[in-house]
Amino acid sequence: MKLTQKLKDELWWMIISVDYNYSRISIADHDLGDEVLTLWLEDKHDFKNSLDECLQLDIPLKQFAKLIKAENLNSYEGSRVHPNKQYVYKTRIEINAPIKWYREDAAPIEQTWAREAMLKSILTQLVETETVGQNM
Repeated sequence: MKLTQKLKDELWWMIISVDYNYSRISIADHDLGDEVLTLWLEDKHDFKNSLDECLQLDIPLKQFAKLIKAENLNSYEGSRVHPNKQYVYKTRIEINAPIKWYREDAAPIEQTWAREAMLKSILTQLVETETVGQNM
């Protein structure tokens, strides 16, 4: 995911403020629009009084869909019968397209897991790209 320099700086500030303890970064709230998933982030040890005080992270739905698919959140391991040769084989069975699955099929806990996986992915990308960039 492409992050603006301003957002990178804000995310780094948050990482530093939680003493590099990523488990302290929590999603205070979220909103899924037609084109963007918005996450409001805060420190679990410093809860904010309003969303205006939280770090707002806007994620294009394409990126969120890509993560849901990559993490196999919208599918399960199952068995199918080959239509012509009539043998059974194991495969991933998609429940629904990623965003449609999130909106219509996912249980609330699965939606939470998807949002947390997105946050983890962004933080991992930030740390890996920034750290690699500094070592060169």
